Amino acid sequence: MTVRSALIGTGSALPARRVSNAELAETVDTSDEWIVARTGIRFRHIAGEGETTATLGAEAAKKAIAAAGIDAQEVDLIILATATPDQTFPASATKVQAALGINDCIAFDVAAVCSGFLYALGVADSMLRTGAARTALVIGAETFSRILDWEDRTTCVLFGDGAGAVILRAEEGERGILATALHADGRHNGLLYVDGGPSTTGTVGHVRMKGQDVFKHAVVNLASVMTETLEKAGFTADDIDWLVPHQANARILDATARKLGLSADKVVKTVDQHANTSAASVPLALDTAIRDGRIKPGQLLVLEAMGGGFTWGGCVLRS
Repeated sequence: MTVRSALIGTGSALPARRVSNAELAETVDTSDEWIVARTGIRFRHIAGEGETTATLGAEAAKKAIAAAGIDAQEVDLIILATATPDQTFPASATKVQAALGINDCIAFDVAAVCSGFLYALGVADSMLRTGAARTALVIGAETFSRILDWEDRTTCVLFGDGAGAVILRAEEGERGILATALHADGRHNGLLYVDGGPSTTGTVGHVRMKGQDVFKHAVVNLASVMTETLEKAGFTADDIDWLVPHQANARILDATARKLGLSADKVVKTVDQHANTSAASVPLALDTAIRDGRIKPGQLLVLEAMGGGFTWGGCVLRS
């Protein structure tokens, strides 16, 4: 039988502080009505003292390991997708590894911004299917609040912090990752980026975005990559049980679903509660929908995301 990367456990973590639009409006020139009308966002979580990308990632990882019913020592591959690592180096994945008490395994970070988790899934799937590893921990974790310009109301209201994680295991059978597709187009760097970095300014910098331009690219690219990935797996949009999209903006989610001819009740939405958590948004939404019972074993899922770069990707898997 075919060896696939089976999804055997999920977990997530959110900072303790939950911030409503009304609370945000106390310090930012905005309002609950303005934010909801344009984005669908109502709340976001903001990391506090002692909460970092690695600590959130480790918490999500522990929950995923528990859900999978395995021992942490069985994990032989850790890939952490993030645009906000704890340090320039070493990789935050190694900090998660240490927090889990794993003394030796493959551990590294992937940087593809909001598409990072899809990129990490694709890499993990390739490594599991070729035998380079057997049990993978794939994490999306971000503390985007620390690279936001809180005086730029067009961007700071959009993002939140959090982490999501999955355990994949190489198994023979029908369930698991059926197809992935990944893309990038670096010509659009100036539409969504951070205005700093170690090799340029020597600073972390802040998020800058041309929202309307990003929106137009997102709807086209996401619909295209989902169709591509479904065709690779031998399915159509009619076969989808659940779409688990990157939670950037409710309007993008709705427009993408319409472009695919997909019913809105098949789309997992958590953007209203979490805002855009970049690489963490897809695994956060996935864990939420599995734990509340919406996603059941054996269902066909499509995951998708697009982020700065531009990067974008899709994944079809059987739960």
